[in-house]
Amino acid sequence: MLYHAYELQRSWLNSASAFASIGVEMLNNPANPFNYVGPMGYMNIGPVAASALEVFAHATASYGKPAWNLEAIDVDGKPVAIVESTVVNRPFGDLKAFHREDLPEDAPRLLVVAPMSGHYATLLRGTVERMLQGYRVYVTDWADAKTVPLHEGTFDLDDYIDYVIGFLEHIGPDAQGGGAHVMAVCQPSVPVFAATAIMNRDGHPCTPRTLTMMGGPIDTRCSPTSVNDLAMDRPIEWFRHNVIATVPMQYRGAGRRVYPGFMQLAGFMSMNLGNHMISHYEMFKHLTVGDDESAQATKDFYDEYRSVCDMTAEFYLQTVQEVFQDHALPNGTFLHRGKRIDLGDITQTALLAIEGERDDISGLGQTRAALELTPQLDAGKKRYYMAEGAGHYGIFNGSRWRDKIAPVVEEFIAEHG
Repeated sequence: MLYHAYELQRSWLNSASAFASIGVEMLNNPANPFNYVGPMGYMNIGPVAASALEVFAHATASYGKPAWNLEAIDVDGKPVAIVESTVVNRPFGDLKAFHREDLPEDAPRLLVVAPMSGHYATLLRGTVERMLQGYRVYVTDWADAKTVPLHEGTFDLDDYIDYVIGFLEHIGPDAQGGGAHVMAVCQPSVPVFAATAIMNRDGHPCTPRTLTMMGGPIDTRCSPTSVNDLAMDRPIEWFRHNVIATVPMQYRGAGRRVYPGFMQLAGFMSMNLGNHMISHYEMFKHLTVGDDESAQATKDFYDEYRSVCDMTAEFYLQTVQEVFQDHALPNGTFLHRGKRIDLGDITQTALLAIEGERDDISGLGQTRAALELTPQLDAGKKRYYMAEGAGHYGIFNGSRWRDKIAPVVEEFIAEHG
């Protein structure tokens, strides 16, 4: 019933959003009497009402999967075209490839592993755009679980690890016989860390040269946040019975059990509800004074932020239990296909842990723990960076990412490439 109730509400809000958009057009029409300029001056009623309706229309609209829109980037003051392609297609996630047209064939390869946590991989558009300056960039483009038919089977943490290893195998070793560089943003830090241990253990020819983990929940016992507390305060059965829903019949994945993206979004919005309300009020003020550029910046952010997708129930529940409740990876009890993951097997891949000073999703120390859990890796292959003033989103997007954090990543890759 949960999903059906949401769909009913979404249908109503879509209609309300459409009517509000029509109202905006009518109120902004020069022939509107509320825009009349008489002896007393400009009434200003029309633009104010139109601005309010525009904010409402934007806040209640439905958002599908965003496009990457990476057609060109600025390199030394000149636009350079970007080539985009899908190089691997699998039921629960594709591998996307991006590169500059003028990039040398032997340029370093970087696999960016996007979170499977309710948002699409396009949330990392700013991350990818910055790294395209000097790398051939590959991105995991995870599927919306409600669009994957039941006959494609299940998808859990084991499958996630297998997908990452498979994607690295497709990218392959370079001319020197080494694997690609890898960047895991937030949630995938755990399964990618595990995949790295497996590939080091097996002497895999595509073992990552470097692994950068950004704001990842490696050990959530360090500086626990409200997200961690929620997972710890309730037994796994509570999550199974209260946040898991069945995909309705109108979707290709009808009948699949999922953790809906709209629930994840509601949780994130409620964590900083005051800030979101202020952002929309500021957007209203920008619209009323005709500052369309500032208003559009807010719209662009929320267009991406509100675009959410579902996760399979088995992946979500296993993540809650293994990562947040049992702390399986730091405790040495994490299994892949029934075999224990030993982080001590990591002896080749250089590790960079990046955290944000004000991260309210993955607290300080949670990612840095990875460096302490790899006793057999030479200290010269480990580095830690704390981004001052950065929140969770600011680690991989925005000016701090572009100007402060990305150069650290590039330097680390160059040192161990």
